[in-house]
Amino acid sequence: MLSSLQIDPLIALGVLVATATTDAAYVMFTSSVVERRRLPAANWSGLWYLLSSFAVISYTSNWVYVVFAAAGSWLGAYLTITFLHRTPPPLGPCAQ
Repeated sequence: MLSSLQIDPLIALGVLVATATTDAAYVMFTSSVVERRRLPAANWSGLWYLLSSFAVISYTSNWVYVVFAAAGSWLGAYLTITFLHRTPPPLGPCAQ
């Protein structure tokens, strides 16, 4: 049981970075879909799945890496929304 709790710091860091980048790609994918931009949405979607494969392969061999995946996921979404410089849509009906 104790041996399953041992972690490799480099793999843990890799999982954290991969899931942070994955969530950043997901936020950018969603933004592209909302803006109805086909090519950027397709590119972000492909990158999203490519990045998620590293985290999945890494933490399926040891459940402890799920903690690093969750932390990276949170960090990626938070930072991407923080630095995504777009003005929010107007509230209510547009009066013209």
